[in-house]
Amino acid sequence: MTLAVGLAASVSVPALAGDRSATTSPAAAGTAQVPTPAAAEWGTCPVDVVEDAFPYVLDCATVQVPMDYAEPGGEQIDLMISRMASTDPEKRRGILLLNPGGPSGSGLALPTVLASRGLPKSVRDAYDIIGMDTRGIGHSTAAHCGFTAETPHFGNLPPYAVDDASVEAQAEVVRGIAEQCAASSDAELLQHLNTPNTARDLDQIRAALGEEKASYLGYSYGSGLGATYDAMFPDRADRVVLDSNIGATHLNQDVLRLWGPGMEETFPDFARWAAKRHGSYGLGRTPAQVRATYFELAERLDEQPMVGVDGVIFRMANFGYLYSPAQYPKIAEIWESVMADDGAGVVKQLAADAPAGPLVGAPADPAANAEEPWEPDNALTVFLSVSCNDAEWPTDVQHYKETAAEDRAKYPMFGAAGANITPCAYWPYEPVEQAEISREGKRNILIVQNERDPATPLRGGQLARERFGDRSRLVTVDQSGHGAYVLHDNPCALETTTTFLVDGTLPKRDVACRAG
Repeated sequence: MTLAVGLAASVSVPALAGDRSATTSPAAAGTAQVPTPAAAEWGTCPVDVVEDAFPYVLDCATVQVPMDYAEPGGEQIDLMISRMASTDPEKRRGILLLNPGGPSGSGLALPTVLASRGLPKSVRDAYDIIGMDTRGIGHSTAAHCGFTAETPHFGNLPPYAVDDASVEAQAEVVRGIAEQCAASSDAELLQHLNTPNTARDLDQIRAALGEEKASYLGYSYGSGLGATYDAMFPDRADRVVLDSNIGATHLNQDVLRLWGPGMEETFPDFARWAAKRHGSYGLGRTPAQVRATYFELAERLDEQPMVGVDGVIFRMANFGYLYSPAQYPKIAEIWESVMADDGAGVVKQLAADAPAGPLVGAPADPAANAEEPWEPDNALTVFLSVSCNDAEWPTDVQHYKETAAEDRAKYPMFGAAGANITPCAYWPYEPVEQAEISREGKRNILIVQNERDPATPLRGGQLARERFGDRSRLVTVDQSGHGAYVLHDNPCALETTTTFLVDGTLPKRDVACRAG
C-alpha cells in the first residue's frame, strides 16, 4: 500500500560472494550467482523529483539489476535511486533504504519528504538516506498494461460489492484487465515484478553503494518488503523499521480483507470530528448520525448514481481520505457535494488528488483528453503485477461472493471491497515462492503501528509482532491515520523509532504511545 491507498507485494536469491543469507533463506533454492553491480555514480535527479526538495539536497543514480534473477546474465533493467547524504560524515554509520509502500509508490523524493516533515537530524547525520523507484515504477524501467481513463479499472482497490450480482459483473471486468496486461508489450517484465525480486534489488543497491549492511524504513506494503529483505538477507539487514504493517511479507486476499475492520476502527474519529462541526457541514449532530449519513449517501448513490460518482466511488474516496485526519475536510466536502447532487464537484476533487491521492487513479473526467497517456497506468500496473505474482489467489467466483457477503455483514462500511474479486483471480502467471519470517535471529525489528488505520489496521502490527517474536518490539500509537513515524505527530513514536535507528536500541518491552 503506498502512503496512498494500496499496501498498499519469484523465486531466486542473488547469491553474492560470501552472502550467508543465500543458503539460509528458504527462498534460495536453485539460485544463480549474481555478479556484484557496478558502483553507483551520483548525478542530477529528474526535475520532478527535486522540485520540492529545497533546502535539502538529493543526488540520483541508476543501478542495473537482472530482470530475471534466475538468469542473471540476461536482460537487465534500470533502478533509479536517490540519496540525501549524511549531514555529518563523522556520525555516519551507513545507509537507510526507504520504501513508501504500494506496491507501486515512487520513493525517489521520500528522503526529502520525510526531512521536511521532521525526520530528526540525528537520523540524517547517521545515514545516507536512500530513496528509489522500485522495479517497474516511474524513473526505473517502467511497466504498463496500457490502462487509459476509459479503462474500467481506475484504482488499486476492488470496488465495494453490494450483492452477488455485482461480484459476477466485476469478475468479467477483471478477467479483461488480466488479459490486457498479459497481452501488453511489457508482459515479460510484468512476470518478474514481485516482492522477493524487489528484495533482491534492495541488496543489489546495497552492493552498488559499497555497503556491507543496509538499514531499512518501510511503510505499509513496505513493511512486507522489509520483512522479506530481512528474511532473505539476514546478514545484510541491519536495523529494520516496519511502519503501518500488513502483517505478512506480501499482499494476498487476507491482507486486503483487513480494510474492512480498518475502516470500521478509523471512521469513528472522523464521525466525532464531523459531529462537532455539524453547524458547518450538516452531516450529523452525533457520531451515530454521521455514520447513518454515510450509509444513506452510499446507498442513494448505489441506486441513483450521479455523473462520474456512484456508491463505489463514494466509499472508495471515504476510505482513502481516512489516511490522515488532515483530510477530514475533504471527506466533508465530498458529502456536501453528494447532498447537493454535484457529481462534477466530487470528480474534480478526486481528479485533483490523483495519482498521488487516495485512489491512485480516479474516475474518468469527462473533460479529459482520452488520447493522452494516462498517468496512473504505471502505478496500477505495478500494484496488480506484484500483488498477483506474490500469492495464489482464489479463482472461483463463488468464493468471492461468499467473502464479500461475509465481510459486508461484519464490516458494512467497506468490508465488501477488500473481499471482492480482483484481476489476480485470472492472472496468467504462476505465483512465486515467498520468504518466511523467522523468530530466530538478530533482535533488529521495530514494528510501529497506529491503533486506528484504515488500510493497515492494528491487527497487522500485532501479526507482525507474533511472527517475529522476541526479535522485535511493537510500538502502538494512539492516533488515527496511515503512517506513524514522522508522517504523524506523536513525540513518543518519534523518539522511540529515532533512538532505535540511531543507537540500535530496541525497547525492553513493547511500547504504547499515548496520543500526542
